[in-house]
Amino acid sequence: MTEADGQGPADAPGRKVEIVPYDPLWPVQFAALGTLLRAALTDVARIDHVGSTSVPGLSAKPIIDVQISVTALTPDDPFRRPLEELGFRYRRDNPDLSKRYFREAPGSRRTHIHVRRAGSLDEQLNLVFRDYLRSHPESSRRYARTKQELAARYRYDAQAYTESKSPFIWETLREAASWSQETGWQPGPSDA
Repeated sequence: MTEADGQGPADAPGRKVEIVPYDPLWPVQFAALGTLLRAALTDVARIDHVGSTSVPGLSAKPIIDVQISVTALTPDDPFRRPLEELGFRYRRDNPDLSKRYFREAPGSRRTHIHVRRAGSLDEQLNLVFRDYLRSHPESSRRYARTKQELAARYRYDAQAYTESKSPFIWETLREAASWSQETGWQPGPSDA
């Protein structure tokens, strides 16, 4: 999951963990990127803004997370080539076999692209977590406080920061699972 896995193998050791207040430009930045991705990736099921920058009002690391849902992860040419042509770097070292992971080109705005199989558990968990936080402001505020406290504690240890968020994330996912059953939650339309 995007939140649970700390965005992927992207945070270099020693890189400062920085949580910043919500920026209303994040959805605008995603929208521009989503339009670019949709034009390059004509045969994908969904393109969604996920992660903390996708939740209005939520403090976050200033990284745009994108989830691209595809029919299959192999072969990867249908999505890997277009993403690489846009300048995204494929991270073959990603240990999470449930996704393919891409990063921004050097010198570009930090962006994490998570390609997942449409309908997979990880794809759905990211969407229900995001939608739950969007519709439960108190949970979103608790998550912001948790992230700020952990970022202060693990300022230069991104892995410890990420691992320490896991209890909150899994507790929230249990709440989101109940909420999804009570409301009949279904993923809305793709964001791009």
